[in-house]
Amino acid sequence: MLTDDLFLRRAIVSASGLVYWIGVLIQARRVRRRIGRSPNLKPRGSKERLLWLGWFIVILTWIFQPILLKSPSAGKSGLWTLDFGLWTLPAGLWSALLSPITLAGGLVLVLGGYACTLWCYRAMGVSWRIGVNKSEKNALVTVGPYRSIRHPIYGFQIVMLAGALLLIPTILSLAILVFHFICVLVKAADEEAYLLTVHGESYREYLSRTGRLFPKL
Repeated sequence: MLTDDLFLRRAIVSASGLVYWIGVLIQARRVRRRIGRSPNLKPRGSKERLLWLGWFIVILTWIFQPILLKSPSAGKSGLWTLDFGLWTLPAGLWSALLSPITLAGGLVLVLGGYACTLWCYRAMGVSWRIGVNKSEKNALVTVGPYRSIRHPIYGFQIVMLAGALLLIPTILSLAILVFHFICVLVKAADEEAYLLTVHGESYREYLSRTGRLFPKL
């Protein structure tokens, strides 16, 4: 029974990462066809290149950590770890975290986060971009989740990675969640600085009434 539970957790996390990032490529292709050019897939400047590298690390970890994980052998201490022996958890803590509650909660966060990402794609339409091109002046999107959140796609990425942490509660899962959170804060700040130059006072007013990654309380 435990073996089946571990297999299910690993399958959900790995599949969710694969589906999410294939979906990003499909969205990029869809927008490219509609606008007749790339939606800023190529990073501009050293900071964006570093952020792209950071996201590449997140993608690889999200998809491949579940594949590299191994269950403890019979008679061993009960650790679930990576094949190269890092990121272990004490057996008692690990067992406590592998509960039906974390399985259900992780699944809800992963599925809900992706469903809301598709909602963001629909709200953005042809204004969806990956990088910043300072020569572009797109309309400010304030519908759907953008009514109360400035960067909901990044927020829902965090939600999905939090779900992955509940499903595979390793130190690496926690580290990649924190690392990704830092990356999106840097990226969001850069986008906001650019949008201020494009939309001026209207964007300043938008900043005052919205949250960056999650709605204001």
